[in-house]
Amino acid sequence: MRPFHLAFPVSDLEATRRFYGDVMGCRIGRESPGAWIDFDLFGHQLSAHLRPASSAPEATGGVDGDAVPIPHFGVILRMDDWRSLAQRLEADPQTNWRLRPKVRFEGEPGEQATMFVLDPSGNALEFKAFADDAAIFAA
Repeated sequence: MRPFHLAFPVSDLEATRRFYGDVMGCRIGRESPGAWIDFDLFGHQLSAHLRPASSAPEATGGVDGDAVPIPHFGVILRMDDWRSLAQRLEADPQTNWRLRPKVRFEGEPGEQATMFVLDPSGNALEFKAFADDAAIFAA
C-alpha cells in the first residue's frame, strides 16, 4: 500500500509541531517557516498549513452510541501500536479527548479499539486497531 497525503489547516504551527512531533511522536519532514510543516504519521504524509481558525461549528455523527467528530482523519494501527499511542496520549495532560480509548462493536463484525483526539487547531483524529485486519471491512 502506498502512503496517503493529507494537507489540513492549523491555526498555530508551533503548537502543531509540539502535538504531532512531541506528543504523537511523528518525525518532522520538510517545512516552510511560517507557512507549513510536513509530519510522518505512521508512514503517511501530513502537511499542516497555517490558516486562520475556522468558525464552523463542530459537527458529529453517531457510531455505536458515541457522538464522533465529523470530519476526522486518522490511521488504522496494529493493536500494539494503538496501545502505545493511547499510553502516550493518556500521559499528556494537554490531550484534548473527544473519545477516550475503548473497544466498540464488541463481539460483532468490525470489533475495534478506537480513540478520538483534537489537535491544537481543533482537527479531529481517530486512531483505531482491529484484532484481525480481515475485520476492517467486515459487513
